[in-house]
Amino acid sequence: MSRNASINRKTKETDIQVTFETDGHGISKIATGIGFFDHMLEGFSRHGFFDLEMSVKGDLHVDGHHTVEDAGIVLGTAIKEALGDKAGIRRYGSFILPMDDALALCAVDLCGRPYFSYECNFSTERVGDLDTELVREFFYAVSYSAGMNLHIKMLSGINAHHMIEAMFKAFGKALDQATGKDIRITDVLSTKGSL
Repeated sequence: MSRNASINRKTKETDIQVTFETDGHGISKIATGIGFFDHMLEGFSRHGFFDLEMSVKGDLHVDGHHTVEDAGIVLGTAIKEALGDKAGIRRYGSFILPMDDALALCAVDLCGRPYFSYECNFSTERVGDLDTELVREFFYAVSYSAGMNLHIKMLSGINAHHMIEAMFKAFGKALDQATGKDIRITDVLSTKGSL
């Protein structure tokens, strides 16, 4: 059974279409209007082996906030829908990913209860056309829309490009672990009997 979802969301601020395939090959087609953000989402897709198509038309004449935050909302919703009742998945995933000077830790629990913890400070306000403060907004939106417990911690780093890229790739790797199937899990991995 395929684990995918297609979500459309249109507001006065953004018009977004996302297709997400959990058991993919890391193929992506991303167009958000923010080049560096596209690059980060491509890295998430490639390193998590998720197939991801995302088209975003946002009010970039205002700033990038609505585009980035709403992209996180829609991606999180797609992840949640694609996983369904979460039967057979590992539920937990974690990864520590190095990228040159940067070392990022990401841990995921697909428990159905949103919680987000983020520890990172950037020395620059922008990378390309992406405001660095919007990285937190994106991951917060994904966490709450997907109903996942998500921790991201920058263990070390100097270059903001490397730091952000390490975060997105670590998130892809941790989510790949958490969404992976385990033949020993016949229902859901919870003493409650549901997630």
